[in-house]
Amino acid sequence: MPASYVMRPARPEDFPALMALAELSGPGFTSLPVDEAILKMRLEQSERAFHGRQRNLQYGKYLMMMDHVPDGRVAGCSAVKAGTGIDQPFFNYRIITLAQASHAAGNLRFDMDALVLTNEYVGYTEVGTLFLRPEHRGGGAGRLAAQSRYLLMAAAPERFSDKVLAELRGVVDDEGISPFWECLGRHFFRMDFAEADRLSAISDNQFIMDLMPRYPIYVDLLPPEAREVIGRCHAEGVGAYKLLQWEGFEFDRTVDIFDGGPLVAVQRRHIRTIRESRIVTVETGDSEGDAGARFGLLSTNRMPDFRVCTGKFLASGEDRIVAGADYLDALKLKPGSQARVWMRGA
Repeated sequence: MPASYVMRPARPEDFPALMALAELSGPGFTSLPVDEAILKMRLEQSERAFHGRQRNLQYGKYLMMMDHVPDGRVAGCSAVKAGTGIDQPFFNYRIITLAQASHAAGNLRFDMDALVLTNEYVGYTEVGTLFLRPEHRGGGAGRLAAQSRYLLMAAAPERFSDKVLAELRGVVDDEGISPFWECLGRHFFRMDFAEADRLSAISDNQFIMDLMPRYPIYVDLLPPEAREVIGRCHAEGVGAYKLLQWEGFEFDRTVDIFDGGPLVAVQRRHIRTIRESRIVTVETGDSEGDAGARFGLLSTNRMPDFRVCTGKFLASGEDRIVAGADYLDALKLKPGSQARVWMRGA
């Protein structure tokens, strides 16, 4: 069976396809703004990153596109930012628990949660921008888009942090209304959610530093509709959240300052795909028809021509696998090449 999808580095000529994905992504998807200048800049930044031309490795912003091999169209994208908070602050709300007690009130004691503005994830690598066209969701495409980011880190670990985070889009309706924003952020920014979201994508975030409250915000003082969405992700992000948890990411009691969506984090060495992947020599053969073949991901494990595809591969000893010739063609590899493989149940 031919390779259906391939992840590869984004190129400047991907702009029309990337703009189409941005238009489909909807409100609150900050990393895919419908903005020509920003998207073109991100394509240029990604090309520099893959070729190692940025002035500092921590500034690398890697964007990958998913090609649907049968028709050659772009089906989705995902990205890795080598270091957050390096070129601009990365603000979030941390949820802290305050113990309230009074002996004078009959030894009354209870806990209250509060939100505190923080900028504590400086230098973390961030995975994000995972988006697929609706007709390509399911069937393993989402897993490819997600796991390819970790195989990228494994290919060049010196370019990425030892700590990795992911932000998930919070609850935002089809009209672009965020309950969390309407009940909290609007009071301090005096603008719509969409405008604040746009500003965060195109500016250095100085406006957040200027306008956000400096003091803890007691969660119990917020209306129920805001409290209920703190730490919840958008309905379309549930699948991505489950994949992150499968990899080992955990909710870090930190949420987005605009929509209240969750932030999850993990040590890079604990990421499941990285732990379970290995370097192998690839041989060609009929891997699909063998009963011992298993589903997996195969990557070139090299820069700048990093590529990943999914398929069924057959282990041939500890350090060799058999893959169909079409998979090698999709990755632009030759028989006998070294590659990195992750196999389900390995």
